[in-house]
Amino acid sequence: MRFAGVACLLACLVLVGCKGRTTTPTSPTPTPTTPTPTPTPVATEILTDPLTGRQLFPSDNWWNLNISNAPIDPSSAAYINFIGRTRQGHPDFSAPPGGIPYFSVSGSQAKVPVTFGDGESESDIGFRGETGYPIPEAAKTQPHFIEHDIPGGGSGGDDHMLIVDRDRWVLYELYQAYWSGSRQRWEAGSGAIFDLSSNARRPEGWTSADAAGMAILPGLVRYDEAVAGPIKHAFRATVRATNGYVWPASHRAGGTSGALPLGARLRLKASKDLSPYPAYIQNMFRAMQTYGLIIADNGTDMYVTGTMDSRWNNFELNPAFRDLTPADFDVIQLGWR
Repeated sequence: MRFAGVACLLACLVLVGCKGRTTTPTSPTPTPTTPTPTPTPVATEILTDPLTGRQLFPSDNWWNLNISNAPIDPSSAAYINFIGRTRQGHPDFSAPPGGIPYFSVSGSQAKVPVTFGDGESESDIGFRGETGYPIPEAAKTQPHFIEHDIPGGGSGGDDHMLIVDRDRWVLYELYQAYWSGSRQRWEAGSGAIFDLSSNARRPEGWTSADAAGMAILPGLVRYDEAVAGPIKHAFRATVRATNGYVWPASHRAGGTSGALPLGARLRLKASKDLSPYPAYIQNMFRAMQTYGLIIADNGTDMYVTGTMDSRWNNFELNPAFRDLTPADFDVIQLGWR
């Protein structure tokens, strides 16, 4: 990702069938049984909170910026050629373990310290003088809190953890979040905290939980938004290589000549016919025409990031997104605001 250009990977479920060996014991011995502890239930609303329809960040924030009339960058065609005009789009979200989960907590949720790795110098240790992130105890042992859906993290991937303090309207995001049982502490590669009522950017040159230094959650495709009506923000997307960064990004993760910079925006052409698709997918594609895709990380070309949600129907999503190619998009003027 940000430090080594590691691409984001899709998680896959592999069902392995095992054949056991049958023997006939001469003197059967009863097998003692050990009661299985009942896991602490996780409140459903914590993991699927639609945030009561509240807009993340102010209406004039870069994620919420209407770019339908923004000028096309003079190098748009060259950037599209670099990606490859016939590459196909892909929804980088699905039912667990796909997509990135998020959850909300109350303002009274206890804060716990996080020990950072390579990104320590560019990480936030807490919000406004506090120390720690509001991570519930259940995140150590329960699924659906961390990307790749392994309780406590540790998949070896990006393992993002996204937390919204819904009372104070603060977003906490961690990259490579992991509960270390041996050290009895939360660890992460980097972390960033965002006041959702402010348009403040990260310091110039700083990363976040994402390579570009921006927040992740505001750019996710969310089920509740897609089925409700028009979506009013841009989406997070990846390409295989990047070259520097432009506003609104604050951090670079590559220097490949000819590639798009982090922070660049792709806009789906208004001429793209959306009528063949279900209404909720039309809502997504229309948002791409109005707000666009913001390149936020190195990964796979034309992968659009969304939430982990059991309600996604990838039998509909996958073929619809495959209909989108880079040739259907323009790159708007770099750094346009």
